[in-house]
Amino acid sequence: MSGTQFETYETGAPYDVHSAPTLPYGDTYRPPLPRQGTHPVPAPAPAPDGGRAARRRRERRPAPTDGSLRRLVPRALVVAFLAGGTTAFVAEDKAVELTVDGAPRTLHTFADDVTELLAEEGVQVGAHDVITPAPGTALTSGEEVTVHHGRPVLLTLDGRRRQVWTTARTVAGALRELGVRTQGAYLSAPASRRIGREGLALDVRTERVVTVLADGRARTVRTNAATVSEAVEQAGVTLRGEDTTSVPGTGFPRDGQTVTVLRITGSQEVREDPVPFAEQRTEDPTLYRGTEVVQQAGRPGLRRTTYALRTVNGVRQKPRELRTELVREPRPQIVRVGTRARPASVRGADHLNWQALAACESGGRPHAVDPSGTYGGLYQFDADTWHSLGGEGRPEDATAAEQTYRAKKLYVRSGASPWPHCGARLRS
Repeated sequence: MSGTQFETYETGAPYDVHSAPTLPYGDTYRPPLPRQGTHPVPAPAPAPDGGRAARRRRERRPAPTDGSLRRLVPRALVVAFLAGGTTAFVAEDKAVELTVDGAPRTLHTFADDVTELLAEEGVQVGAHDVITPAPGTALTSGEEVTVHHGRPVLLTLDGRRRQVWTTARTVAGALRELGVRTQGAYLSAPASRRIGREGLALDVRTERVVTVLADGRARTVRTNAATVSEAVEQAGVTLRGEDTTSVPGTGFPRDGQTVTVLRITGSQEVREDPVPFAEQRTEDPTLYRGTEVVQQAGRPGLRRTTYALRTVNGVRQKPRELRTELVREPRPQIVRVGTRARPASVRGADHLNWQALAACESGGRPHAVDPSGTYGGLYQFDADTWHSLGGEGRPEDATAAEQTYRAKKLYVRSGASPWPHCGARLRS
């Protein structure tokens, strides 16, 4: 019979004792015992001659009178009652063997059934206890009654915790009753440890097969490790630096699981990138329309970014940004834009061939600068001359119309002498 289920007395169908209710127990009936000193009158032993002498003596005894007969009748009734009571007393007494959690004892009882016997002996039973025969079964002399008390076990089996009940009295018996394979398993308590009525907490890790893939090689181990990291170590694989596994190292290794070791090398890379500057344009009524002067040259800023570089099993991964900082703020460029109306002409210089002069001096390029960096623009002004003519900034940054206007003003002031080699072209 299983330690967790038995057949009902009435139907023979199995039921789960884990959900069986605790049976109520009432007062146990006890038949009255005979008073001390009262014994049945034994019958006289037969005479050696077969009773012939006794018959002769009875034959000689005179017949009783009516008064003596009345005195003998009550005595005979008392003797008959006592003889019958003794017979009933002997018939109700039963010799039974009661075994509680493996401890047997033989006793005499007047209980009618198993329930009365357990109540009479002070044996308390609950929903998780197993009683054979079932409570309520009638008792007969020679009956064997066994009681197996249920014991709570907080079982953590391969990382999963649950509360179970067992009637086994040792760790080995409980695991056998629960169908747990113990060969190669880790037990938090010795298999021979006894389980008291209060129960115990038990951690069991069965033996599992785990395959570890590392450095191009597969290693299969039988293990009862509590974590993936322990199983990897038992396979003879050492994790170094940033190495990790394909499943969390703190996880519970399952039977048949394959764990891949990821060899990781890491480094950092710092990159610096320019930050574009903005341009601020302001109107200037002192400058002729079409003239733009850079009052403040712009300067790009600088941004520094740090990246984490990882290589997993020899394969380079996408860089991961760790942090970024602005090392230098960009400086905006400030440009003054002329709004003043430009004169239509310069008297005394409009009739000259300014296009021919520009072609000779700069090849007709408004932004031309000589190799020395001293002269610039269509007419190769130096900075001092340009400023004396009212020009702003550098001549090569001004428009072609403004440069021609300033050149005409210079001609009115100094003639063709500022262009000793090309001045003759003005009259061609």
